[in-house]
Amino acid sequence: MGQPVREYLLTLCVTAAVTYLLTGPVRKFAIAAGAMPEIRARDVHREPTPRLGGIAMFGGLCAGLLVASHLTNLKSVFENSNEPRALLSGAALIWILGVLDDKWGVDALVKLGGQMIAAGVMVLQGLTILWIPIPGVGTVSLTPMQGTLLTVALVVITINAVNFVDGLDGLASGMVCIAAAAFFMYAYRMWFGYGIEAAAPATLFSVVLMGMCLGFLPHNMHPARIFMGDSGSMLIGLVMAAGAVSVTGQVDPDLLNQKAGGLREATHAMVPVYIPLLLPLTVIAVPVADLILAIVRRTWKGQSPFAADRGHLHHRLLEIGHSHSRAVLIMYFWSALIAFGAVAYSVNNASMWIVLGIVLLSAVGLVLLLLPRFSPRAPRWAERMVPPRYRRVVRTVLVPSADRAEEDAAEAAEGEREPVPAGINGATAIGDRSRFVDHRRAGSHH
Repeated sequence: MGQPVREYLLTLCVTAAVTYLLTGPVRKFAIAAGAMPEIRARDVHREPTPRLGGIAMFGGLCAGLLVASHLTNLKSVFENSNEPRALLSGAALIWILGVLDDKWGVDALVKLGGQMIAAGVMVLQGLTILWIPIPGVGTVSLTPMQGTLLTVALVVITINAVNFVDGLDGLASGMVCIAAAAFFMYAYRMWFGYGIEAAAPATLFSVVLMGMCLGFLPHNMHPARIFMGDSGSMLIGLVMAAGAVSVTGQVDPDLLNQKAGGLREATHAMVPVYIPLLLPLTVIAVPVADLILAIVRRTWKGQSPFAADRGHLHHRLLEIGHSHSRAVLIMYFWSALIAFGAVAYSVNNASMWIVLGIVLLSAVGLVLLLLPRFSPRAPRWAERMVPPRYRRVVRTVLVPSADRAEEDAAEAAEGEREPVPAGINGATAIGDRSRFVDHRRAGSHH
């Protein structure tokens, strides 16, 4: 088991390194190409920031799959399954669509059609849902038409869920990375724990997805130097959906029954995947919830479901007083709690300690949500190891010199200069003082 772990680790490192190294040149290319849209009303950032980060992420995806295809254990995934090729085909289509949208803008319905075409291409190459085991009912085989429709719906929902949550620096890439890590643990256990070869592609997809997100995250943390854009958010959403389709529709439930020791144990082992229906709805439950709330909110107002607004969960966190970084960390916390809680429940669903731990962590998360003004401070002995914003503020009193005091007195005596208007958060405006209008002389009233 050690050899496959090392090969997965190598694939992860190569994908992350290629993505990280490509992001810098891609940023320069995006600036030169003019892929820096104007700031919109719903945006949180204050400066035009280049997009097209998905170009680097797609390069990392290709590099990770290329390296994995030459490794001793992982190359069997490419020999025994057509799913990696199907993933690459769908990813290339959705990536091209995203690049066009980042540069010139694409209509929402055209993007939706492109997402459905990319999902259809993967279905044609074998990446589709064949059956669904439902607890209490058994295995339900799907017709080709039913499997195609369900697969396309899952891919489109996951892509748009990730795209909707991509509103703060580092939010989408971090949440998808957390979900991919939990997904890898589940798929790896199914492959090597139960010996089910059909779970191998999903395990590989989750590792490559983690590498793409980890490589891009250093460039995307607040303040972001580059955004992934639709070319990146739709790409990682498609990779996540492809892994879920693979492990959901390709793993034979009867084989799992034999490996797990019975129908009851197998059904419990599959619980995190099939409740409420498929894995993305549990491992990225926060983006899906945000997607559903956005659709309901916009249609209730008589708007298009694709109309942009500032009502997403991360926008609400900012409105109640959380800082940018704190809002992102809170979203990370809830994503990790749901994803890893589902995986832990699949390992040992009879343990009350898991349920109690999830309840306790949920309470901690609620406390963090309700204390937006609380700012933790590190103890004095640890101040050198934390960022400056977590250190204790040392107030010093400056005694003005005699010369400076005389200058201040002379300026006060002249009485000709107006006070300089303050900017945001009390910052002094920079510029020539004569440019500010004297409202009292102009006769204006405030």
